[in-house]
Amino acid sequence: MNTKFRAKAMKEDNNSDKITRKEAIQKMGKYAALTAVGTFVILNPLKAQSSSPPDAGGDPFD
Repeated sequence: MNTKFRAKAMKEDNNSDKITRKEAIQKMGKYAALTAVGTFVILNPLKAQSSSPPDAGGDPFD
């Protein structure tokens, strides 16, 4: 096999799995949105507030 042909074939293989900057930003945006939704579901403030014990001593700074 010719060395120049082999080098060109390897370059073509390496470029096939790369993505553009625009595609990378889109994928990151989707991941960030999914992470935000997951975090909100896990740390839902209304659910956490309703399951916390009632205030036993009042406001300590009053």
